[in-house]
Amino acid sequence: MITVNADGKIMVRRCLVTLRPFRIFVLGIGFFTLCFLMTSLGGQFSAKRLGDSPFTIRTEVMGALESRGLLRRMSDMLEVLMKRMDILARLENSTDFHKGDEARFPLDRFQPAAGLMERIQAIAQNVSDIAIKVDQILRNSLLNGKVMEGRRDQCEVPRDPKYPDCAGKVEWMRARWTSDPCYAFFGVDGTECSFLIYLSEVEWFCPPLPWRNRTVAMPSPPPRVQAAFRRDLARLLELIGTGKESLSFMKKRIRHLAQQWLRAARRLEQKLAGRQRDQKHILIHIGFLTEESGDVFSPRVLKGGPLGEMVQWADILAALFMLGHSLRVTVSLKELQSHLGVPPGRGNCPLTSPLPFDLIYTDYHGLQQMKQHMGLSFKKYRCRVRVIDTFGTEPAYNHEEYATLRGYRTNWGYWNLQPTQFMTMFPHTPDNSFMGFVSEELNQTEKQLIKANKVSSMAVVYGKEASIWKGKEKFLAILNKYMEIHGTVYYETQRPPEVPAFVKNHGLLPQHEFQQLLRKAKLFIGFGFPYEGPAPLEAIANGCVFLQARFNPPHSSLNHEFFRGKPTSREVSSQHPYAEEFIGKPHVWTVDYNNSEEFEAAIKTIMRTQVDPYLPYEYTCEGMLERIHAYIQHQDFCTTSSLPPSPKTKTPAMQSPPSLLALSPNSTHLVWSPSAGRAPQAWPPVASLQVWVSEPQHTCTETCRRHGLVCEPTFFRFLNKEEVFLQLSIACDSTEYEMNHLYPAVAENVHECYLQKEPLLFSCAGSNAKYRRLCPCRDFRQGQVALCRDCL
Repeated sequence: MITVNADGKIMVRRCLVTLRPFRIFVLGIGFFTLCFLMTSLGGQFSAKRLGDSPFTIRTEVMGALESRGLLRRMSDMLEVLMKRMDILARLENSTDFHKGDEARFPLDRFQPAAGLMERIQAIAQNVSDIAIKVDQILRNSLLNGKVMEGRRDQCEVPRDPKYPDCAGKVEWMRARWTSDPCYAFFGVDGTECSFLIYLSEVEWFCPPLPWRNRTVAMPSPPPRVQAAFRRDLARLLELIGTGKESLSFMKKRIRHLAQQWLRAARRLEQKLAGRQRDQKHILIHIGFLTEESGDVFSPRVLKGGPLGEMVQWADILAALFMLGHSLRVTVSLKELQSHLGVPPGRGNCPLTSPLPFDLIYTDYHGLQQMKQHMGLSFKKYRCRVRVIDTFGTEPAYNHEEYATLRGYRTNWGYWNLQPTQFMTMFPHTPDNSFMGFVSEELNQTEKQLIKANKVSSMAVVYGKEASIWKGKEKFLAILNKYMEIHGTVYYETQRPPEVPAFVKNHGLLPQHEFQQLLRKAKLFIGFGFPYEGPAPLEAIANGCVFLQARFNPPHSSLNHEFFRGKPTSREVSSQHPYAEEFIGKPHVWTVDYNNSEEFEAAIKTIMRTQVDPYLPYEYTCEGMLERIHAYIQHQDFCTTSSLPPSPKTKTPAMQSPPSLLALSPNSTHLVWSPSAGRAPQAWPPVASLQVWVSEPQHTCTETCRRHGLVCEPTFFRFLNKEEVFLQLSIACDSTEYEMNHLYPAVAENVHECYLQKEPLLFSCAGSNAKYRRLCPCRDFRQGQVALCRDCL
């Protein structure tokens, strides 16, 4: 038995104990080397790297097979390294260095331990060899990369007059391409070629590079599916989703009116008699319900807040769905970005793919969100947008340059859309399209039952917020002399609303209970606010008389805080102008509330007057379906039209063609000429056109209404000609093209005629004491002011 002295044992023990930290050190080097190889070299040997996009130049290192073999050998070496470390671990764990055994240590244990140092040195040498080979590969890879980058940096900015902004955009990219991650997403890496590739293939400011492969075939669009009227609304309720009180409100409304929607769809289907309709892919983005816009409506649903917008959106969803179109509904910015294909970043780049929707219905909040995140794609696709706009947007406020120069700029206008892309709740702005909403329609049996159960001395006040009642004590006292007053004011249990004691307040009522209250009441009375809501129409449809205040002077953005900042100069003469102008007595009474005698006399007369429930056709389910169907089929804002020639560029060869209008038999206005031959493709059809001259200080809206017609802005292009003045016997000493929302018009005192230079400014609104305007008017269907007689 060979023994070992104490010094030898101590040396061996220290040597083996030292193996633990050294093992961790070597293992760390191996792991680091593996990670370095994977991150620095792994992508170099693939034909398609992770960061590649269709707009980057793909390269492959020469000798890829040999390189991959080398990497496999490196991996084998590292595996051997790990196995040897494992042997070291087992060897260390098997040693007998315990306190009770230090006096005895076999010599055959010492000899393998001494040999371990040589093995560790060999492993270290292997790692060193690996590092040298890695360095060689890196050098070769960098050399090849420099050669390729040099090739890519040989691009020069083209000087093409068809692309005048190219050089400026390249200069901008040099300085700012790192300002938004979306540029790197599209393959921009700081080289001149990557700038030009992006600016020619993603954006369109530069010409295509001749050496780029542009032969990739684009996938053909899927065949069009025909739209079919739907027979069930269950799928729509799923599409709307959950999570917000506002969404729950809209779904309840859709369920409540489901049978009326189904009956209306069947009637319209019969009316269209099998006419072919393409199914549209439609995105509905309700911007005011997104968290980013504040979503002030959802918390107020249960507290008496305004519900008119949600009523309208619920009906829009139901109508589009019943017409058979494919819908996507979003109420969050994240969902909007996903559906549009917004690239990662800050919104400066176009969409990653063509827009998959034929139409987008949104509001002003959604419009702003789309502009922020779609980059240049917003300008490209904005013709597909339809903006739900309660109070309307007039052309003078919509045209950005004109609004800025003439003082019409507001927080909501200046979008440069076609004015008919804005869709209103009531038909108060002919420059916009009338979208509307629906009220519940009663059958004859229900109407008779309502008439029999009316309480002639019962009144319901229009206003669910206590603030609406403040300062109205005088009116309420007079009304209380004749009628029992009911209210539906929101209140919390511990704090009843501050309404007079003689008012019977029901609190907020569900829709069906509110309907039952209206079916008993004789009078529905408004105190001036809210403006133009759906409740008065619901009351009239349930047999109530609506009493409202006349505003003198009319409310507008010039004199009333509520309208200030809204993109309209419309003057509101009462709380509900539609009810006043389109319905009127005996269903609607508009009186001066400041005149106590007139107010009291109106109440007495209303109590004696018998009225039937009445609902205009355009606010029935069928009327709304009919209107939206016509818009989808005929409104096309993506087809460009040529501008009228200006005097500076007009030559004898460019003279306007002869007028297609003719003087009417009574010589008071112009109509479409029967001898004009084939009528141009236009909607509404030009056969409905009549041209009238306004009086000074009168709008075209007022002028057409005086003749029992509706102003039709799409017809302005047919009368924006010098010949029309001559046909109307208007003497013009001079004729000028200018940018003004009142033109075409004539200043008769000086015999100066003006034609419109900017088609976006054709407007039915606006007047001036200096001008008489040329006004395009048309007929309309009974009960459907949005459509002419032949428009369906």
